[in-house]
Amino acid sequence: MVLRKAGTAAAAAGVVAVGFIGLVTVATYAASGAPQQSANRATLSPGTVPAAYQGPIQQWGSLCPEISPPMLAAQLYQESGFDPGARSPVGAQGMAQFMPATWGTYGTDGNNDGKKDVWDPLDAIASAATFDCALADDVAKVPGDRQANLLAAYNAGPYAVTKYGGIPPYKETQGYVKNIQAMARSFTAPTAPVAVSQQSAGAIYFAQTKLGTPYLWGGEGLPSQNGRFDCSGLTQAAYASVGITLPRVANDQWYAGQHPSRDQLRPGDLVFWATDLGDPRTIHHVGIYVGGGYMINAPHTGAVIRYDKIDSKEYIGATRVTSDGAEALPVRNTDGSITGPSRPGTPDSTAPSAPAAPANQAAPAPPSALGAPGSAATRRAVAAGPSPTGAGQNAAKS
Repeated sequence: MVLRKAGTAAAAAGVVAVGFIGLVTVATYAASGAPQQSANRATLSPGTVPAAYQGPIQQWGSLCPEISPPMLAAQLYQESGFDPGARSPVGAQGMAQFMPATWGTYGTDGNNDGKKDVWDPLDAIASAATFDCALADDVAKVPGDRQANLLAAYNAGPYAVTKYGGIPPYKETQGYVKNIQAMARSFTAPTAPVAVSQQSAGAIYFAQTKLGTPYLWGGEGLPSQNGRFDCSGLTQAAYASVGITLPRVANDQWYAGQHPSRDQLRPGDLVFWATDLGDPRTIHHVGIYVGGGYMINAPHTGAVIRYDKIDSKEYIGATRVTSDGAEALPVRNTDGSITGPSRPGTPDSTAPSAPAAPANQAAPAPPSALGAPGSAATRRAVAAGPSPTGAGQNAAKS
């Protein structure tokens, strides 16, 4: 991807001057034509889910009307980053982070091998959907958005949702509902043009001011680093300059918005590369698209930030960053583990009795058996799991 001639670099700069003004300064990119698919029928956006899990998530994400494949994918990513071996400090296990007692009630044999194995990703996917739909039944009589009520029950417990007649007034729960629904949009295949980011022009401007800066692996532009960047450090800083906080590593930045197709790219989109195009966990590089097939790129040690072409065999796709999409992403710790969403506190002693279990489902285990804190005791406990890449935070830097 090296631009070897000054003339090529000049041509790229010309692309920026024309494409940037002509495409980015449009106030909005109007969605036209066909309506979006209904939530339950929505399909997964290519490249957002590891190929081995795409079919099962699509299948089980349609188990009941309140869930969808993108919503189920968003939950699994929030829980573990699609890591089937994730184990939290409080004992939550597997890709869907079930506590053992809750697994005993809702564990499902998703691959029909005669076993219900919390460490088997296909069983975990099926069980997560089964649990979601059981919660949906528990709060079915509560007015309002049924998916939002289900997600609130997942976070705070069905009793809190019933008590408050909808999403309870807990900051943690309100944030969880908003974040999962926002993240689900990143997993949804667009059926209409994706709206242009209002902040993209400022992000490109910042990145342009860094052209010619020497690359530094792990660089975040700090004074102690002489203002140098690596690829994801540059994209993080570019969007921070316009008030959007992106995660530090490239394979998390991938989920910060919807995914336009190659022919729908617009300046300001983040563009990504992966060693395995069927597994987004292998994303290792990111740049900022500027138009005409070019990006601003912090490529590798020994090079400088420059314009490069985006077309190469490891190109997996692009993300159109949004504030809501970035805010919804889970926090990754310095060791690469994901910090699960926070939960409300102690349950109210006046909470209603447990609803009747759905047909052919066992009654939920008592709160004391589930290990999750407070009124979230009827759900899977979520805490930090290992890095999706297995190599810590720096695995997605380049």
